[in-house]
Amino acid sequence: MKVGIGLPSTVPGCDGDLLVEWARRADAGPFATLGVLDRIVYDSLDPFTALAAAAAVTSRVQLATMIAIGPLRAPAVLAKQALSVDAISGGRLTLGLAVGARRDDYEAAGVDHRRRGARLSEQLAYLRGELDGSGVGPSRPGIELLVGGGSGPAYARMARYADGYAHGGGPPRAFGSAATRARAAWRDHERPGEPRLWGQGYFAFGDPERGGDYLRDYYAFTGPFADKIAAGNLTSARAVKDFVRGYEAEGCDELILFPTVADLDDLDRLAEVLST
Repeated sequence: MKVGIGLPSTVPGCDGDLLVEWARRADAGPFATLGVLDRIVYDSLDPFTALAAAAAVTSRVQLATMIAIGPLRAPAVLAKQALSVDAISGGRLTLGLAVGARRDDYEAAGVDHRRRGARLSEQLAYLRGELDGSGVGPSRPGIELLVGGGSGPAYARMARYADGYAHGGGPPRAFGSAATRARAAWRDHERPGEPRLWGQGYFAFGDPERGGDYLRDYYAFTGPFADKIAAGNLTSARAVKDFVRGYEAEGCDELILFPTVADLDDLDRLAEVLST
């Protein structure tokens, strides 16, 4: 299993200097991929802008949206953003998409929340077929696509259009249950081979209390469940290693660990933990 690290692009206070240095250190470390999350109504950086900045100062590490909220963007705009990052990075982008769960993002974008599933299906069909000959570029072979979500239609979209499944986080057993459903949907659509399975988690070493506060704020829309998410923050080397082993045992292909504190010391500590 490959292990990547998230950029601190949704942690309030992250600026360009920190983002660029984070990307540089990740590229020199043991990480396979740099991942980003996506919010509109939050003190955060745009995911495609963050990945473009990271692409400019890295050469090895892969880049991924884990996930971008597809329906907030028109299909051609989404394709333009993704293809541009992919071109800047020399073909290193994996595009993970899902519908998201926050109504305020849809209200701010002026997009009908009720049609989010249908819009994502339309986007995936565009990216998989209608993009050819559209003139939207820069042109290149198809980008690797992941689809996230926990509903039946989400798994069906993944199996029909994508190369793999992006899980939204939680303990290894939750990932294992989702992976079983993803594989079943893949078989139902008679796709050859197996879907690529991606997972994610959160970590903070130096200031775990601040990391927990961030998670409770970021996931405040879930109500009391935000406390459960915050409780899953990985705050020790042992917790990280157990989490990684658990995901690997459940068949995860790539795991992205997102920072909950924008501190370069935490990046260096995670690199050390993964290297021992």
